[in-house]
Amino acid sequence: MTIRVLLADDQTLLRSAFRVLVDSEPDMEVVGEAADGAQAVALARSERADVVLMDIRMPGTDGLSATREITADPELSHVRIVMLTTFEVDEYVVQSLRAGASGFLGKGAEPDELLNAIRVAAAGEALLSPAATKGLIATFLAQGGAADDDGLHAGDLSERLSALTVREREVLVLVAGGHSNDEIATRLEVSPLTVKTHVNRAMAKLGARDRAQLVVTAYESGLVRPRVE
Repeated sequence: MTIRVLLADDQTLLRSAFRVLVDSEPDMEVVGEAADGAQAVALARSERADVVLMDIRMPGTDGLSATREITADPELSHVRIVMLTTFEVDEYVVQSLRAGASGFLGKGAEPDELLNAIRVAAAGEALLSPAATKGLIATFLAQGGAADDDGLHAGDLSERLSALTVREREVLVLVAGGHSNDEIATRLEVSPLTVKTHVNRAMAKLGARDRAQLVVTAYESGLVRPRVE
């Protein structure tokens, strides 16, 4: 299947470069370009995009607001959003993940990293930028404390966590550690399909859109504590 990609960035030159790169791949195509968040939301609906490369900072409706609109629309539940940021340390990264983005990527990423990000997001996996460490995200979450208006409070998250089975909690911790289903299966000595079932059930119980939100939930609830490097 061809991955339908939407480019949302106010820099025309950057969009053009991304278009050439994406369209050069046999398994993906650019279906639209947006210069601001409002256009991104409209095109996500009209062009049936699978993945949106969304700049965080844009004039008018910014990427964060556009992400909230897209993830709140049941008809766009299949859309995955990869946030683009100029700096790896960006104050809006965690807010983006809380809003439903599948992950983030620095604009200075290598071409292969960008293409991989699109494929990873389209597959429903968490994309915690290849150029950023899990420790970076952990640091943001530690600074942010309990969820703000974009998410649930820590108490609400803890209540939802209580609905998880022991095995689901164990899998959630490993997901938050950045492990793939195959890696988790090896650790727990179960099949990858069994792990996938546990992940899906945890997502349903926690109201998580994808694995990226599972990671955020694990940290914000206190189930996983950030490591101080």
